[in-house]
This record gives sequence, C-alpha cells and structure tokens, in this order.
Amino acid sequence: MFRDRRDAAQQLARRLEHLKGIRPLILAIPRGGVPMARLIADELEGDLDVVLVRKLGAPGNPEYAIGAVGEEDRVQLEPAAQYYDEDDIAREVEAQQARLAERRRRYTPVRAPIDPAGRIVVIVDDGSATGATMAMALTSLRPHRPALLAAALGAAPPETITRLKPLADEVVCLLTPANFSAVGQFYADFGQVSDDEVVRLLGTEHG
Repeated sequence: MFRDRRDAAQQLARRLEHLKGIRPLILAIPRGGVPMARLIADELEGDLDVVLVRKLGAPGNPEYAIGAVGEEDRVQLEPAAQYYDEDDIAREVEAQQARLAERRRRYTPVRAPIDPAGRIVVIVDDGSATGATMAMALTSLRPHRPALLAAALGAAPPETITRLKPLADEVVCLLTPANFSAVGQFYADFGQVSDDEVVRLLGTEHG
C-alpha cells in the first residue's frame, strides 16, 4: 500500500531511472496521474504534458467503465457496451468529449500539446481497474510515432496488465494484486486532485 500518490510516484521514478538523461516525455492521465507525472518528470529530467482521455460510464452506473474516449474524436467501447442502449452510449460519448475539450482549453490554454513523435514517452496514472483509459491513451499516442511508448501505473489487476502489454513497449506497474476492487484501496491518502492543482503542476512553477 502507498502512503499517497507521491510515494507511488517516487517508486515509479526509481523503476524508470534508466530513462534519465534522455529527456523523456511524461504524459499524465488527469487528474490523479498529474501529481505523479510531475514528480517523475522532475526526477527523470523530462518534459511534462497531459494525454486527455475519459472513461465512458455505463448508463445508470457511471463508475462502471464501458469504454473510453480520447482527443481527435477517438472512441473505444468495451464488450460490455453491447448490453446498453446505443442512444444512451452516444449521449455519454458526447458528454465526455465535451469534458475533454474543456480540459484541453483549461490545462494548456497558451500552447499546443507537446509533439510525441520520436520521443521516449511514458504515460502515467495512479492506477487502473479495467485498463480502458490507459488503453485509449496508448492507442491514441501510437499513431504519433513515439520512439518508445511505456505505461507506468501505481496499481492494476493482473488481467489489466495483460491487456496493456500488447499496446505498449514497456509496462511498469508497482502493485498487481488479484484481489482488486478499486485503485483507491491501495493508497492511504487518495484525495481528489483539483483542476486548479493540475493547471499549477503543468506550469513552470513547481517544486
């Protein structure tokens, strides 16, 4: 169990130490992945940005992922989506894509996303239950031709790691327990990360 996201990020940074000195591009999945990615980018002397993806929640059960959306109108549905009404799913896709556009305007208002082409890219999140959002992040980055594409997570169940391995050149996950119910169960402090904190961490002023 981790004390908090900082604890998990320090451990991930040690596991990724072989990337220090080659200026990796560390991409955070907001919002929980951002404070972790900030620390990892600082430790590895890399650049920090966000990769914007959103979980698609099941109609009537928003915590249950039936897919994910990314920028450039990318949509990826889980097999479970077939059991839900197509119109309900379409409304959820539209709502989450609107959230992505809003976050892009807020998080990087004065610059374009950092180009991952030819870069060593590490996508960071505090954890993943189904792997839906990390899978979307990896598949949305691959067409941009990074030199290496890695996923770094605090915790995920074994089947999620199995799902992610074909999508990444390297997957680093600190905890892979079979008994997995939610990411937060592995953090003593798993407080919400605010949009204001994300904006601050993405800026040049950080410690």
